[in-house]
Amino acid sequence: MDTPRMSKAESLTRVAIAYVVAFGAGGAWFFAGPETAWLWLDGLIADLIATVVVFVASRLHHNSSFYDAYWSVLPPLLMIGWWIRSDAPVDDPRSWLVLGVIMFWAIRLTGNWIYAFPGLHHEDWRYPQLRNQAGRAEAVVDLMAIHVVPTLQVFLGMVPAYVVVTRTGRDLGLLDLLAVLVGVGAVVLQFVADLQMYRFARTRQPGEAMDRGLWAWSRHPNYFGEFSFWLSLAIFGLAADPDTWWWIFVGAAAMCLLLQAASIPLMEKRSLERRPSYSDVIDRVPRFVPRPPRRDRTSV
Repeated sequence: MDTPRMSKAESLTRVAIAYVVAFGAGGAWFFAGPETAWLWLDGLIADLIATVVVFVASRLHHNSSFYDAYWSVLPPLLMIGWWIRSDAPVDDPRSWLVLGVIMFWAIRLTGNWIYAFPGLHHEDWRYPQLRNQAGRAEAVVDLMAIHVVPTLQVFLGMVPAYVVVTRTGRDLGLLDLLAVLVGVGAVVLQFVADLQMYRFARTRQPGEAMDRGLWAWSRHPNYFGEFSFWLSLAIFGLAADPDTWWWIFVGAAAMCLLLQAASIPLMEKRSLERRPSYSDVIDRVPRFVPRPPRRDRTSV
């Protein structure tokens, strides 16, 4: 169901108000509510409380895209909350590095969302599709599949940040340098990929598929950048506590699985339906990890 058309400024204002209420409710529970035996669980409950508030706003506006910016706004706030309530010193260098990488990613991704967001008359095409397929259970699917599951996914990806602020004391090393390079590189890759796509969208011909720049090396370079960012957090977690090697990468692995099993197949199917030439791109361009494209045999 489409909401009445409103200006972009008014739409952003409504989203911002909903987020202030959401994070206010989650923060009030986190800092003043009853504590559990685990700080990570306190953070999860606060996260879910904020998610429910955003869900209510989504239902009131008949638009689940209310949730879209939550993905990038929540992580720095969650880490700061954990840091405040943990015993980590305020001058812990690894914590500052992790927060810096997260902030760099969050500002870039949120800024990209603001730039591309036309207003609350628009909704991500995947959300109505999910709700329509659910029939009478559409409200449950809206809550769980569109709001709660992504929240749990991001929370799982943020677990390494929790490890960093709760297990301090190890000196910085090569793993930290690797994590910074991977994280910053991931954000830059996403920025360049999005910029190239915006430029292409302004000049493309009907039915033309993108296969230029980074998009000639990967059909989904932005998704590869997203996975790489979460991988960088896992590397930070490993640097903070090497004994966590057997589970610290679970969040990044789950993110990769989400992209490979859900996000990419949906985008590929939509591209094939709207742009028949995309089948040629599939034949030539790698799906995920960037590498030189296959040569077009017809041009040999």
